[in-house]
Amino acid sequence: MSVRTLKHDSSGGASGAVSPRGLPGGADILVAASLWGTTGTVRTFADGASNLSIAAVRIVIGGLLLFGFAALDRRGGGRGAGLRRLLSRGGARFGAWPLIGLGAVAITVYQTAFFAAAARTGVAAGTVVTIGSAPAFTGLVGLVTRRAGLGRRWLLATAGAVAGCALLVGGGHDAGIEPAGIALALLSGLAYAVYATVASVLITRGEDDRAVAGALFGTAAVPLLPVLLAGPTGWLLGGTGALTALYLGAVTTGGGYLLFARGLRTTPAATATTLTLAEPAVAAVLGTLVLDERLGAPALAGLALLAASLVVLVVPARRPDRRRDGRPGGNKLV
Repeated sequence: MSVRTLKHDSSGGASGAVSPRGLPGGADILVAASLWGTTGTVRTFADGASNLSIAAVRIVIGGLLLFGFAALDRRGGGRGAGLRRLLSRGGARFGAWPLIGLGAVAITVYQTAFFAAAARTGVAAGTVVTIGSAPAFTGLVGLVTRRAGLGRRWLLATAGAVAGCALLVGGGHDAGIEPAGIALALLSGLAYAVYATVASVLITRGEDDRAVAGALFGTAAVPLLPVLLAGPTGWLLGGTGALTALYLGAVTTGGGYLLFARGLRTTPAATATTLTLAEPAVAAVLGTLVLDERLGAPALAGLALLAASLVVLVVPARRPDRRRDGRPGGNKLV
């Protein structure tokens, strides 16, 4: 598989690179975030299911599907060639195995810490802290690992998106704020940032994106299977419960993270995690249309601010013109 070299502009975003199928990587990530935003509405159809069992069933079903999809993929030299190449990198210091293990642990921690935070400090506060902190953590991880600098465009767009997310998710809701719950939500945001960075490292150095998604989520499904079986499973036996579990696992996790991995081929991890802030926006709109929820003025203002900030990131920055002598000229980057 041919993977285009990722180039960064001075704004911290992707330099207008386009995925092999013609869509910008940011568009893939926005579609993935939109799928994730449907989980809250669909979750209401799973009567009797605990939040932890919902998290576990998503990763178990999604992980198995992603791993199976990668194993059957015929791109790049035969069935499962990308997955075999990824797993054959060995256990060296910067080999694939340590990164796969780290990414799988991050996925498990992200899921379990988020739902534990929501139980302690409320869904609204837990969501805004987790989702809002993930882009900042991803940017800091990028700085520490020297993978990318943070430009003005990324900083402004991320600040606007986080502020919009806070207004949208937390505006108008009274939540009991508990320090332990906030700490768990921050841990969840950090774990998600680690997962996104690990996936980005593997994909941008030439690994197959489907193989990376399959290996990470397939490995994460192993410790979450006992969690799923230990909890209440009766809700899975009914038709509505089974369909809900299948949608959450196959569509929002399998399909969503496959798109997210493909988007990472041409989108920096810090930009990608900011774009995933579209998730609460989609959840809020669906809550209004399907669940008859109402958005107040602060939430509507947050929705508009969030949308504008995401547009800033997903629209490619203009490259500077070059004069005949080779020196930069013309339009300056944002």
